[in-house]
Amino acid sequence: MGGGGREHALAWRLRQDDPAISIVAAPGNPGIADLAECVSVSATDIEALLKLATERRVDFTLVGPEAPLAAGIADRFRAEGRAIFGPTRGAAQIETSKAFSKSLMRDAKVPTARAIIATEPARAKGAARELGLPIVIKASGLAAGKGVIVCESIEDADRAIDAMLVSHAFGVAGQEVLVEEFMEGEELSILAITDGERVVPLVPAQDHKRLLDGDRGPNTGGMGAYAPVSLVSDSLMTEVRDAIFAPTLAALRARGHSFTGLLYAGLMITRDGPKVVEFNCRFGDPETQAVLPISRLSEPFGEMLHALAHGEQLSADAACTPDGAAVTTVLAAEGYPDKPRTGVRIQIPSDMENVLVFHAGTARRDTGDLVATGGRVLGVTGMADSFDEAQRRSRAAAARIGFEGKHFRSDIGWREAARKHAGAT
Repeated sequence: MGGGGREHALAWRLRQDDPAISIVAAPGNPGIADLAECVSVSATDIEALLKLATERRVDFTLVGPEAPLAAGIADRFRAEGRAIFGPTRGAAQIETSKAFSKSLMRDAKVPTARAIIATEPARAKGAARELGLPIVIKASGLAAGKGVIVCESIEDADRAIDAMLVSHAFGVAGQEVLVEEFMEGEELSILAITDGERVVPLVPAQDHKRLLDGDRGPNTGGMGAYAPVSLVSDSLMTEVRDAIFAPTLAALRARGHSFTGLLYAGLMITRDGPKVVEFNCRFGDPETQAVLPISRLSEPFGEMLHALAHGEQLSADAACTPDGAAVTTVLAAEGYPDKPRTGVRIQIPSDMENVLVFHAGTARRDTGDLVATGGRVLGVTGMADSFDEAQRRSRAAAARIGFEGKHFRSDIGWREAARKHAGAT
């Protein structure tokens, strides 16, 4: 369910693990169409999706984006006896309401930044002055990864608050804001498959939110990712499992919202240890495009998701280990993230080895031409035994793909490269 780069990566992994699998995608995209039957049904039309799943007698439904989960698609499907991989509407609040998530973490004593929740501009502005600079202003609701503004001055904070609470720049998502302490450190994304108690973390990744090289420019939905991340040790993963995932899942169960599906923890690795920046209730994008190709699971990916969709528990020995390295470079349209240019023709060379091209914002015209339809157009994943080679392959392939106005970051994985250079010298 869905039609972006994340869903293309999910379909690709399902097909890799089981070449005989039959996949129906709603709505899908031209890349997914090479792996599945694409049906023109919106990922937010719950009743039409339920009808499709029933008519096709699918074994289980895999939800890609957050919007249908926020709308309660898992509850609706289960009420009709249809198996689905994804959390209930109540459990999905861990992403759909940053206020809910922050309250949950506070009660569960999960390490995170101090934050003040506000619905009135005066209260929010007072909170910014109370917490001090730099400060982070967040829209509480879903804002497609763009409702977070880091402010270096009080004037910037006031403008961000007014944009959300007065000008409604993020619509209903910004009717409630979090004014949050700024955390120093390095970000880490951990995607974990869970049955509500046990967790199987996939290979840790690092996302790149800023538009331009050197982490400059505005925040976006994500300009690229790489995995694995060398700063992650076994002891760090144990701490994340015990101090973040376990108490969070327990707190959700205590509130009557047991979480089954994919729980994404966006972390900041600070001097005091890992702290939660945010949770997502589904596979991350673009992280999934870097993580799935190199995540070696103890059992086939589709079988694991199928079992959870049918209410089974993860096996006690379920695990994941990295198989090489991957770097994903996002190709964005001219004008992204504000006003992306669409309709331009895309040319993808057919002779790129050890590279996967995941479609994110594309369509096929009647003429057969592939064209851009969204801000993030393609995700180019280079795979290799080493990070350096994966990065080189991703960057070289990104440069070869052609469409007018194409923009991409040439430094995905720059922190990892710096660590390796420092180690070598």
